[in-house]
Amino acid sequence: MNMKMNDLEDKTLELIQQGEGLTLEFKECRNTLNRDVYESVCAFLNRHGGTLLLGVKDNGNILGVDLDLDRVDQIKKDFVTAINNPQKINPACYLFVNEVKLQNKTVLSVYIPESSQVHRCNGRIYDRNEDGDFDITDHTRLVADLYHRKQSTYSENKLYAYATLADLRLDLLTKVRKIVELRHEDHPWREMADLEVLQKRTTLPN
Repeated sequence: MNMKMNDLEDKTLELIQQGEGLTLEFKECRNTLNRDVYESVCAFLNRHGGTLLLGVKDNGNILGVDLDLDRVDQIKKDFVTAINNPQKINPACYLFVNEVKLQNKTVLSVYIPESSQVHRCNGRIYDRNEDGDFDITDHTRLVADLYHRKQSTYSENKLYAYATLADLRLDLLTKVRKIVELRHEDHPWREMADLEVLQKRTTLPN
């Protein structure tokens, strides 16, 4: 078996033994996705990130998702489709689902990084506390604290008044421009100078 797969299995077993916590959540998801899966995704994005294990009970008992290959693929497809849908998770995010074989059962593992943005699930803001996801939408102070934490943690939310083009990695801008052109042949960045791209906020076409 591939060594990387062995490492993933060992790491997943270690996580299950630790039990649910601030950065770890279990969902049964035997035949379909739990309704609150996306609330957990939102909470992890808004807090410190974490790992979501599908096919594991709250007590750590490994159930696995349905062994029917079509069912596993459908669960993965439904999950990825939903988190890329801004009506479900906004802003949308991009996550990868790993299949892990444990005790002859299939567990789906999703690592969710902390985001620099504040995310909503179905229009509500969720945050993580201990091993639970909490709707803080109507708690003004908690929402304000969340925004403040994001702004103070991530450099893209800060203003650098004396930065110049010489301080930037323009080679990275070139790579980003190429990626955008591959996805959107008529994107306006094709005709813009580097400084103009940085100065303007351009919306990607649908």
